[in-house]
Amino acid sequence: MDTTRVSSTAFDGTPHAPAHARRFVRQVLGEWRLSHLAEDAVLLTSELVTNAVVHAGTGIELTCRLDADADPAKLEIEVDDHHPARTILAAEPAPESTRTSGRGLALAGMLADAWGVTYTRTAKRVWVRMELADGYDAQEAAPAPPSPAPVETLHVGVIVADRDGLVQSWNPEAEQLLGWRADQAIGRPLEKLVAWQGHGPYTLSLADTLNLGRWRGEARMRHRDGGLVPVYVSHLRTRGQRCLIWMVVGRDHGYVLTPPPAPPLRREAGRRILDLLDQDMPFAELLDTIAQIVQMSSGGDAAYVLLSADGGNRFGVAAGAGATAGLVGVLAPGVFGAERRTPTLIEDLLAVDVELAQRLRARSLACAPLLVNGELGGYLVVTAAQPDRFDGELTVSLQHIAGQVAVPVQRERLAEQDRAHRGRLSFLAEAGELLAGVHDEELIAALTAQLVVPKVATWAAVYLTDLAGMTRLAHVWHSEERHNSDLRKSLPAIPRTALDEVTWPVGPETVLSFPLLTQGRSYGALVIGRAEPTLPLEVADLLADLCRLVALNLHTAMLYARQATTSRVLQRSLLPMRVAPMPGLESAVVYEPAGEGTDVGGDFYDLFTVADHWCFALGDVCGCGPEAAAVTGLARHAVRLLAKEHYTVADIFDRLNHALLEEGEEGRFLSLLCGELTPLPQGGALCTIASAGHPPPLLLRTDGRVEAMAAPQLLLGIEAGARFYVETFELAPEELLLCVTDGVTERRDGDRLLDDGDGLAALLSGCTGLSAHAVAERVRNAVETFAEQPSQDDVALLVIKASAALRPIRT
Repeated sequence: MDTTRVSSTAFDGTPHAPAHARRFVRQVLGEWRLSHLAEDAVLLTSELVTNAVVHAGTGIELTCRLDADADPAKLEIEVDDHHPARTILAAEPAPESTRTSGRGLALAGMLADAWGVTYTRTAKRVWVRMELADGYDAQEAAPAPPSPAPVETLHVGVIVADRDGLVQSWNPEAEQLLGWRADQAIGRPLEKLVAWQGHGPYTLSLADTLNLGRWRGEARMRHRDGGLVPVYVSHLRTRGQRCLIWMVVGRDHGYVLTPPPAPPLRREAGRRILDLLDQDMPFAELLDTIAQIVQMSSGGDAAYVLLSADGGNRFGVAAGAGATAGLVGVLAPGVFGAERRTPTLIEDLLAVDVELAQRLRARSLACAPLLVNGELGGYLVVTAAQPDRFDGELTVSLQHIAGQVAVPVQRERLAEQDRAHRGRLSFLAEAGELLAGVHDEELIAALTAQLVVPKVATWAAVYLTDLAGMTRLAHVWHSEERHNSDLRKSLPAIPRTALDEVTWPVGPETVLSFPLLTQGRSYGALVIGRAEPTLPLEVADLLADLCRLVALNLHTAMLYARQATTSRVLQRSLLPMRVAPMPGLESAVVYEPAGEGTDVGGDFYDLFTVADHWCFALGDVCGCGPEAAAVTGLARHAVRLLAKEHYTVADIFDRLNHALLEEGEEGRFLSLLCGELTPLPQGGALCTIASAGHPPPLLLRTDGRVEAMAAPQLLLGIEAGARFYVETFELAPEELLLCVTDGVTERRDGDRLLDDGDGLAALLSGCTGLSAHAVAERVRNAVETFAEQPSQDDVALLVIKASAALRPIRT
């Protein structure tokens, strides 16, 4: 039987070729059970390929050939370029230590058992030969026979793409395998049809793989129905036409194209991980690759890297590979406790920790601690769905790997934590600034979803729980807005169970739920969907901090809403529900309490009928806010009650003055303007009015003249023996009476007041012929625009205009 094995690939002559070649040789030697030769072989390959790139600059073909029948067995590595005119210089026996080139063939002479150069008309081949030790077992290196699969399920898809990766040809077998018709697939980018996760522990990106001359390996491709199909791919990049050719079969038929690679030896896993630590890659990617290598080397269904959390007493999932089932967060102490510092083998996890077995979906478990200077930093964990899958040798291997990687992983983690901490502070500062001052629950939910998409998740949904305990779906947001409608339909609008018990829809993303908790109360949950199966601890901590911030803002928003509701109810009791109808009289009111979100303050107004006349009142309590509102309620209700009992205006002032003094609250004074309007037979009305320390009302005559009416008297609530008097004047048809509080006359812009130089009278004189509502709006706008800063005092104004045909009130 011919046991010669050959594996080859091709690269463009770019600076990236040596790195691709090193990965290729490591992977091939791992498959051939020759990892003990990997260090020397990789070094030789790197030097030969580098020479070819520098001196030839053409495309490169790399071939690994294992001749197991030779005596002794031998491994040959060949590097071909297409510039045969470039000759190979003789190797110097001992290059100077200061030289940075010229070492390649010297290394070949020292590390290889033989080397040489072969020229053809179109190519040049440099080869090295390494003889295997006497103990080499050819049967061990032979590939395992493929598992049989039904022939009728075999479909060999042939896909041709141009140099940019756009599909140009799609055969019927590809349609049978992947469901896409030729007219649907042609013209689509190949990357849209491939769910790329790399191949082997030294993974290449899809773009790098497409740039290779040849490549074979496992991948996943997207089916027409949206699912992912595990496939085995044979890739070829042609030279002349610059097109890509893919031959694709189902993964269970991979042996049709090439035997699937065997798992690497456990003793090589630690070395491979150490090689990774020397590379410059993101920390999360590094942990994911470590988990992949551990899972492959152990033969388990899944592998995890756990790192310490919460001060080192508990451990969270930092990375996972295999059947991870979306495992995230911190695992309960027990199997993974701070006191467990030795390798552990559990034959049946279900008998030890039911909850952990359910979370891991595993029965067998083996783990080894990551110890750094006696401190426990985490665990390497391997699991399997069936019980009694592992043996003691695996725990020894895991501990060996853990001992090699513990210090580098801890070093990288500390650096990553520092970067993550700065990033977390920046993110939370941005979120806090965005949410600050937002008192609307719906807007908070919308902002929260948009904060995490697409930075952390593919999509997000925010559920809100009101004060009555009712939970509802408030907002959804997808990274592709066209999916928002479908996402909302797929999620429960009103969950019938607790949010931590909801069964979320199954899809391509991993669904995770984070509670919105603060001060021991739940305000809902943030639900996210991620393409990645696991969630790094740093991201989990970031989301937990964000949820606490959001919950606090929701708490504030709900308190604000409650206060606003209370203010509205109080307003309804302090202000008239509606202005009494006044035939022949037109009235308009403006009422704006000071302070954001305030509905009531120290100003008040009223307008009502009594017997055969109308009564009106406009008052201003010293101060603003709830304390002033309490006096406001007393004053308004007292005025209305006394007027209904037919007290005169003077008597109303006298009674209210005594009532305020009896309250005994020092410094709580009241200015009040109160009057009666009695219809006259010839039209208009007779106005009886009194002013207790209030700005005088202004009367606008039909000819544009403005007169101040009702001289101010002593404020109410100051002196018990004060006496008040009334004044009368006639409000003729088409004349208008403007009553305001000091929030209008004393509107300030620096040292200037609105009423300086009779500014209010001048404003009113230009309102001849306007309706009461138009005059009220003009005065309100003048107050608002008088200064850039908002008013710091309550503003109230009452406008009354008599018509030509004022009719008496029928009693």
